[in-house]
Amino acid sequence: MERYLPEGCLWNTVENAASLRNAASLQESWREGRILEARVTLCDSGHNLIVDLVSMKGIIPKEEGAIGIQDGSTKDIALISRVNKAVCFRIQRFDRGANGEPVAILSRRQVQEECMERYVKKLHPGDIIPVRVTHLEPFGAFVDVGCGIPSLIPIDAISVSRIAHPRDRFSPGQEIQAVVRQVEPNGRVALSHKELLGSWEENAALFSPGETVAGVIRSSESYGVFIELTPNLAGLAEPRDDVFPGQHASVFIKSLIPEKMKVKLILVDAFDASYPVQPFHYFVQGNHLSYWRYSPASCSKRIETRFDELQEEESAT
Repeated sequence: MERYLPEGCLWNTVENAASLRNAASLQESWREGRILEARVTLCDSGHNLIVDLVSMKGIIPKEEGAIGIQDGSTKDIALISRVNKAVCFRIQRFDRGANGEPVAILSRRQVQEECMERYVKKLHPGDIIPVRVTHLEPFGAFVDVGCGIPSLIPIDAISVSRIAHPRDRFSPGQEIQAVVRQVEPNGRVALSHKELLGSWEENAALFSPGETVAGVIRSSESYGVFIELTPNLAGLAEPRDDVFPGQHASVFIKSLIPEKMKVKLILVDAFDASYPVQPFHYFVQGNHLSYWRYSPASCSKRIETRFDELQEEESAT
């Protein structure tokens, strides 16, 4: 069964490199109908994409560049923005250029349509899938769910700990996991991320009162400073007027209170620093999540997501 991965995941694989090695391997890939990836070097004035196939030039005609280009539902920027990036495609045929040189005519749209029908539209609420971050906006992170098909993770679905901008959590090109919230009949997918980062109790279990640990300042309010310990766990320290969001901090843990979902902290120091971004720790194992509850059982406040009910709602519409 064909795997429909986000664009860029095939590019540097041994199999993809072997398929692009020479004209003979490209011919074999064409006969077998393989999905390949290569780098776009140019978008010409007609918005045709020129692709580097190593042994010859590849051309993705404008109308074959993406789903929706023909009817105008996808804008031309979706093609322009692919320059100097990997794209997926199938070889449609071989031709000759103006000087008689061999040229491969490619289709990205064909691969996307197949991905949509065989993969995306078959997803259900609660399915956990690999995605790749493509670009960031103040309201959320756009990701590739497969073969260049876009989706959005809204900023409030990225993590429980609040962030000012998705770049506080993600970077373009980053490969992450996401959980499906909804799949519309047209194939548009709604995604979330925070449910994969664990409950309050799972995150709190990583810490103990009396420890001094690393944190990131997320906001400074009149009543206190919110400091993130993990993407799904933040605590409150006494107010200070000399700290700023984004600064790193060393913090002393006074107490962890499950019944109130509170972490009381003492801010030891705050400072500017640039540390490597650590990979996410996903608490969920497997490829499906039916139910997630963030709040502890002892807490009267209930924060949860029932993916099984979302699936029932989807089936009823």
